[in-house]
Amino acid sequence: MAYSRPHATRWTGLVTHLAVIAAVVLGLTSVWAPPGFAAAAGDAADIGRVEAYLNGIKSLKARFLQIDPDGSTKEGTAWIERPGKMRFEYDPPVPLLLIVGYGVGFLIDKQLHQTNNFPVLRSPLSIFLADTVKLADDVTVDAIERLPGQLQVTVHQTRSAGEGHLTLVFADKPLTLLQWAVVDAQHRETRVSLFNIETGDSFDPKLFLNSGTNQGGQPGGPGPRSNN
Repeated sequence: MAYSRPHATRWTGLVTHLAVIAAVVLGLTSVWAPPGFAAAAGDAADIGRVEAYLNGIKSLKARFLQIDPDGSTKEGTAWIERPGKMRFEYDPPVPLLLIVGYGVGFLIDKQLHQTNNFPVLRSPLSIFLADTVKLADDVTVDAIERLPGQLQVTVHQTRSAGEGHLTLVFADKPLTLLQWAVVDAQHRETRVSLFNIETGDSFDPKLFLNSGTNQGGQPGGPGPRSNN
């Protein structure tokens, strides 16, 4: 299928969707619990298991399948390195590249040579990319669901509830990351499934640099121009 670039009025929305995609590490369906979620017996233990699992992932490489709010799909390769670094490179004909590093996110359209920036700390993405994942205090747990062989946890940033929420879905026993779903402030859902997951590798730091932007003191060469 040929890639169709989003209309200009939808470009900001696409940036928002992709910015929150890599939030924590995986969810299937977003389940938004009513305010006042009350922890049930066993919830604290499961939250502790999820925290320990996510904190044990220092780096991850995987193939991904993304389902956008309009039902369209994209595939590509993802690299995540905690703390604070991520790269989503989409397969052709989709010309998009998502890079997060040094506290700033970049959505790059390689075909149009355009770049949109977004603040990582304002998206659920920062929950997973934090140096230490802690599902308390700055992160609010909204729901925990247990299905046969599966555990789902829905969370949002405590200080930024209006920015959206994400649901992490894990295979259980042993706990294994499957996919994630993010719902943004406009209640639009983006789902990402991971395949062929590899963890524990070291990545070239240049993977997480936008070549056209000076980040973290790193010199940038010629690259996409910013349309901000």
